Amino acid sequence: MTRYLLKRLAGALLVMLVLSVVIYALFYLAPGDPARLACGERCSPQQVAQVREQLGLGDSVYAQYAHFLQGIFAGRDYSTGTAALHCDAPCLGFSYQTDQQVTQLILERLPATASLAFGAMAICLLIGVGSGLLSALRRGGFTERALTVLTLAGTGTPVFILGLLLLMVVCAYLQWLPFPSYIPLSDNPEQWAWNMLLPWLTLGFFESAKYARLTRSSTLETLAEDHIRTFRAYGVGERTVVTRHALRGAVPPVIALSAMDLGTMMGGAVLTESLFNIPGLGKTLIDGVRDVDLPVVVGVVLVIGAAVVLANVVADLLYAAADRRVALL
Repeated sequence: MTRYLLKRLAGALLVMLVLSVVIYALFYLAPGDPARLACGERCSPQQVAQVREQLGLGDSVYAQYAHFLQGIFAGRDYSTGTAALHCDAPCLGFSYQTDQQVTQLILERLPATASLAFGAMAICLLIGVGSGLLSALRRGGFTERALTVLTLAGTGTPVFILGLLLLMVVCAYLQWLPFPSYIPLSDNPEQWAWNMLLPWLTLGFFESAKYARLTRSSTLETLAEDHIRTFRAYGVGERTVVTRHALRGAVPPVIALSAMDLGTMMGGAVLTESLFNIPGLGKTLIDGVRDVDLPVVVGVVLVIGAAVVLANVVADLLYAAADRRVALL
């Protein structure tokens, strides 16, 4: 197991290094002048030249990327013309719009995204695994057909349409909940939970369809195996066969997929955060693109990519823990 872990961590480091090269090249080496973006359209050519020198854009491409990596691992100094401004590691630069460290901005927005992702994943697993297991046990009946229709509707409905429908029905028509406005968990936990309920349901129900289909197919495949028929022949109860044996075979792929999806949700909930005005990483990315704030865009994309890579490592480890045969490969 230790060897398996080291191999996965080494692979993850290599992927993250390649990811950093691609992201840096995509944003900083693309057509355009980062110095002009940082300074603004009203800057004179002399001011743009001064900003270019402060950002170190006059160095070679390799030197610029080396400084970028140095900032992430050891911190970096930025020249202001008269003094040096230090940025502690992990340094992703300073925002062009607010002069705030990008790392600090991401850390401020990360709790909102994390709370959305974990809450949505809990609802996703509850709905998806539950409906998938029920469909497998009621195969061929009305329950299976009804759940299949619901899961297909969840897959085919865009997340922003689903969120708008929930807002109209729950908040406007039925008036069960007020229109959500994000409140930090530390300010009022109860109000935070009520305001996050609709975003959780929107993102969780949208993602639950594939878990329902995966659980159903895995459970049916396990129920058709020889050892399950042997248990039934020896008189083991159906509930015991399903909960202790059949469900165990369906759990590993669900664990692996949920770990990967959790990393994706950390940055993939852009529409949900924008719809419900949640100040998370997705909304920060949209604002950075709108304001052409390259350090913010690069920093958020890099953090999202790192979250997806680490989630894949966690998924591999959880799958290996659930199925020991994987670690031997």
